Amino acid sequence: MTKQEKVDVVIVGAGAVGMVHAARLAEGGKNVLVLESGPARKKEDLYSSQIWARKLKSASPHVNEFGGKDLMFTNMNTGRGYGGAAIHHYGVYPRFEEGDFNIKSSHDRAMDWPFSYDDIRPYYDRVQDFVGICGDASQEPWRPPGKDYPLPPVPVFRHAQLLGEGFAKEGIHTSPIPIAALSRPYKGRNPCVWDGWCDAGCPIDAINNPLSTYMPRATKAGARFQADSHVTRVLTNEKGDRAIGVEYADNDGERHQILADVVVMAAFTIANSKILLNSAPSGLGNSSGLLGKYLMVHPAITVYGLYDEDTQCYMGPTGGMLYSQTSGKKNDNPDGVFGSRHWEIGLVLKPNDLLGVAMTDAEIFGDELHEFMKTGSHRMAAMSAICEDQPLLTNEIVQDSKKDKFGMPRAKLNYTYSPDGKALALQAKEEGLRVVKASGAKRAWAGPLASQHICGGTIMGESASDSVCNQYGQMHDLPNIVIAGQSTFPTCSSANTTFLAHATSERTADYLLANWEQMTS
Repeated sequence: MTKQEKVDVVIVGAGAVGMVHAARLAEGGKNVLVLESGPARKKEDLYSSQIWARKLKSASPHVNEFGGKDLMFTNMNTGRGYGGAAIHHYGVYPRFEEGDFNIKSSHDRAMDWPFSYDDIRPYYDRVQDFVGICGDASQEPWRPPGKDYPLPPVPVFRHAQLLGEGFAKEGIHTSPIPIAALSRPYKGRNPCVWDGWCDAGCPIDAINNPLSTYMPRATKAGARFQADSHVTRVLTNEKGDRAIGVEYADNDGERHQILADVVVMAAFTIANSKILLNSAPSGLGNSSGLLGKYLMVHPAITVYGLYDEDTQCYMGPTGGMLYSQTSGKKNDNPDGVFGSRHWEIGLVLKPNDLLGVAMTDAEIFGDELHEFMKTGSHRMAAMSAICEDQPLLTNEIVQDSKKDKFGMPRAKLNYTYSPDGKALALQAKEEGLRVVKASGAKRAWAGPLASQHICGGTIMGESASDSVCNQYGQMHDLPNIVIAGQSTFPTCSSANTTFLAHATSERTADYLLANWEQMTS
């Protein structure tokens, strides 16, 4: 075991939220070290190819076993190396609605957040102005109050136009999609060329890739990044009431310790719980008994259409060009189903892999698949419905008996969709098929129920009786450990989670800098 020098703050994970904290805390004068389990990626390493896109995903399993009834994670939820999952995300950035933060008070369901939309609104605006988001707020009746988007909407290629016509015929309103891909030059960054390679990373700075936005700020302010550093546990003092640093293994399996005044847990949602569960016999900071609990995902359905014309389905931002969201009334769905959902319309389709033509219909093989690929690569359209699931205590991350090569227990996930979440997805499927048929497709079909946007496991709340951390991510039991990102979310809305993860990280960074002496004394 080797010990390195003590730092003010060690950040576990160099993904989106780790980068935000690194930039803000280093700019605030703190000595910052970021430990990342993956490689030291840089923009020059990114190539627009499907083979390359695979390399950006997790190289070793986070999870050893899946329990429950329904769970299927897709690779788009994970990442490795500098930038994390945000290096290959699609940048769809809707805001959580005002009612998403007080579901318990308003509907006697789930739980309330320990802050309101008004508390987080300035940070949404701050992130939006820094990273650049395209859209048209005037066309989004569902959008909560906030500054207008700094950039005009993305162009709408033919496949999205066709689907938009289908929505109009069904009497469903659509708007330009809110997306963090640049429609024109912005703050020294290049605009998108609409080639649909977001899944392989963006080497031209057009999307809010952490390598293009927060990492340059962090390194300029003096933050240091260390790759291939696999954090296995948080170290504590003898009383176990304060963190003193972290332990990590390098690629050769040698163990090291970093001492720090503050530890920021900014790893992948599952990894945050894994590390904390491994840091003490009953889990570190687990007086609530809720560490690893209330795991959540977004149930998702993708619907496809095949047309007689060239749809340019290979063009555009991968995440879509149009958007449609259900009303803010979560109890306004048919058959008494509770929750919200939205459509991301005009997904870019490549030949195979994630969102690939070959993956859209598992029943086609051989010569039929060959002909389908030739036709579908030019004449398809796709859209995804993202649905809200309800937090359930039985959905959890627990330690598995099998360990990884560093001796750390792998995770086991137990997950079953809530009845409301599953019903929302099925309702979306039927609506989507109607829309695609109305758009003039000669064939309409849907993929299987899938999962996106993992959150929960270290939820925030008012006290240790109902949560793991407070509204700033401070652990109730160990106040100099801060948990960042989606793992702190107590409910999941239907909105993509990355925008809010940025906003909560900005808010937490403000709090840490304003209360540093209190936290470290």
